[in-house]
Parts: sequence; C-alpha cells; structure tokens
Amino acid sequence: MKVGVVTFPGSLDDVDAQRAVRIGGHEAVALWHGDHGLQGVDAVVLPGGFSYGDYLRCGAISRFSPVMTEVVEAAGKGMPVLGICNGFQILCESHLLPGALIRNDHRKFACRDQLLRIENVSTPWTSSYAEGQEVTIVLKNGEGGFVADVETLDRLEGEGRVVARYLGDNPNGSLRAIAGITNDRGNVVGLMPHPEHAVEDLTGAGTDGLGFFTSLAAATFA
Repeated sequence: MKVGVVTFPGSLDDVDAQRAVRIGGHEAVALWHGDHGLQGVDAVVLPGGFSYGDYLRCGAISRFSPVMTEVVEAAGKGMPVLGICNGFQILCESHLLPGALIRNDHRKFACRDQLLRIENVSTPWTSSYAEGQEVTIVLKNGEGGFVADVETLDRLEGEGRVVARYLGDNPNGSLRAIAGITNDRGNVVGLMPHPEHAVEDLTGAGTDGLGFFTSLAAATFA
C-alpha cells in the first residue's frame, strides 16, 4: 500500500513515521501540508510534533491546512487515517474524532515507555493485535489528556470505539485512561502514544508498535 505521511510546519516525527511505514511493508509517500492532493495514497498518517508551534490549541491551525481538506474528504469515503499524538489532536480539531486533548493534569511533559491494552482490533490500524493484548509503546506529550463529555465517553465505551487504554499510572489524566479512539466507521484512529518509535529493536523500544503499520495489509475500504 501507498501510505502518505503529512508534514506540517513543526512536525518532528514525520520521518520516523515514514520509516515505520516502510518497515511495516508499505511504500511511504511524503505529503506537504500545503498540498491540494494526496498523490493517490491508500492511507494517511498524521505524525507527532508541534504543528504551527501549537499556537491557539494543538492542531487548531493545522486543521485549516489545504491537505486536511483532502484528508477529511478521503476519510469520509473510508480511507484509513492514523493520527499520532499531535496528529490525534488534529483529528479532533478537524472533527474526524470526538473529544479534545488538553494539558496533562500534572502540568509536565511526559516522556516514557507506556504500557497499553489494545481493546479494538477491528480497525485497519489494529488488526495485527489480539483483543486485550498488552503492549509497551513510547509516550511523549505535554497536552495528551483526552477529555469529552460523559455522553460521548459512554458512547465511545458502548460502541467499542476505545482503541487503546493506559495501564498502570495514567500518564496525562486522560478520562477513563483512554489512549486512543476510533470514529464510528472504524477507519480513523487517533492514538496519543507513538507506535512509530517502537518498530525495531535498534532503538531499544522494542517492536510492540509495529502492528499499527502491518495491520494495513488486511485493510478494507468498505
């Protein structure tokens, strides 16, 4: 598959995401925030970083980038889209996912290996995992606390749309320890931890994040 990785001004994990895509067995295609097309890609990754310096709110400016018009339209047609960390924030700002990401409850930047439980394996980004599988993936964020109103949280839980949940100490105060969610169709996933940093043993982070990229091999667009 051809997987586009978008670079915004301030992105810093775009090259890492491209490498993870290639290690996962796909062709990585670099996309620029000012592009008005997606170059025929089959899926899109919005990487981590500090797009537009995180001014206003994280992801609030990026949602207006020309490429996001294309991403929102493609997602509406079923294209798999993965937003990692800042990419998760952009997905929420673009209303592709509900809720919002706010400042960590301890008001400090969190950077650590984080234990997660994968709870939804029916998305194009998680099918390589087993339901309930525990994985360790790098986490690094300052505004990673997922929040939503009670009705939205109950709906996400009731519809099985919580993709991943923090285990152990909650690293950022996310409500119900939610680390990642999906949209109602299941093709759009937002994840606060960074699976692209856990795809090869060379970095010392292990390979628990690789499944987010190998899963695409079985992705459908129905």
